[in-house]
Amino acid sequence: MARVRVLSTGGTIASTDGADGATPSRDGDDLVAAVPELEDVASVDVESVCDELSFHLSVSDVAALVEAIERADDDGVDGVVVTHGTDTMEETSYYVDMVTDADVPVVFTGAQRPADRAGADGPANLLQAVRTAADDRFEAGAYVAFGNLVHAARWVTKARAGRPEAYASPDAGPVAELTADGLSLRREPGSESVSLPASELTARVETLPSGLGVDARQLERALEDGVDGLVLAASGIGNTTPALGDGVAEAIEAGVPVVVATRCFDGAVGARYGGPGGSRTVREHGAIPAGDLPPWKARIKLGLALSAFHKLEDVRAAFEAQRGVPTAE
Repeated sequence: MARVRVLSTGGTIASTDGADGATPSRDGDDLVAAVPELEDVASVDVESVCDELSFHLSVSDVAALVEAIERADDDGVDGVVVTHGTDTMEETSYYVDMVTDADVPVVFTGAQRPADRAGADGPANLLQAVRTAADDRFEAGAYVAFGNLVHAARWVTKARAGRPEAYASPDAGPVAELTADGLSLRREPGSESVSLPASELTARVETLPSGLGVDARQLERALEDGVDGLVLAASGIGNTTPALGDGVAEAIEAGVPVVVATRCFDGAVGARYGGPGGSRTVREHGAIPAGDLPPWKARIKLGLALSAFHKLEDVRAAFEAQRGVPTAE
């Protein structure tokens, strides 16, 4: 029987309602004990990493999680499951996918409904995640198992704020689906992220949204405050307001790298439009295209790249090396 370690970090899956709202009150042992069917799937042990709602997590918490994953790998487990809040699960799983050296699948899961609510989805998601981590077809890499689908960390995003079907993978689609006959693969499992030689995000990166009438004041304040890098959440395929586009040029001239991502749900940035703030003009200023990475993942990648590399060309190469949309075998 496969050995799986469950690393608990809190989140809605561990939360119950109280006078101040839903907060984590159940630890990893409680979560595992609530799903007796796990005994038929794997030999499970539990380690608590932290006990937070995911919007409270710090980069230090995530670095501690990476260390716990690598300890589990050193202990010879066949897979790791991370119970995590849904709000930032896509960012943490992507972080882990880029930096961990673990040679086992790392499967994130959680819940949209607190543990004491009718119809709580945590137990079913935990069972699905352990099944995925114990499946010998899943190789090293980070995944999100949720609502009967398994997503690659590189592509997954929280598409629905409150519904149980929380996650989607725009452009790529899920890796697998849990059916009545077990896990059915849509494509070959494996990490779909570019590895980075950093374990902790030490660089400070700010995200700047573009939109109707947005000026450059937020960008200017970030530069004055000594930011290490900027991610622009641009409209369409990478367009900005003229003022913000001019600010991007100033940031790059000042030695602060700028990555341009699209705020759209799917699709990639491109260099098409000229003029102030146009996607081609911004690219000509020296901005780094994020491809189809959403801004919040581009921020994680830029922060880790700046934490690992001193040369701008190495940071740019890390973004140029990102993999395209996977295809089914």
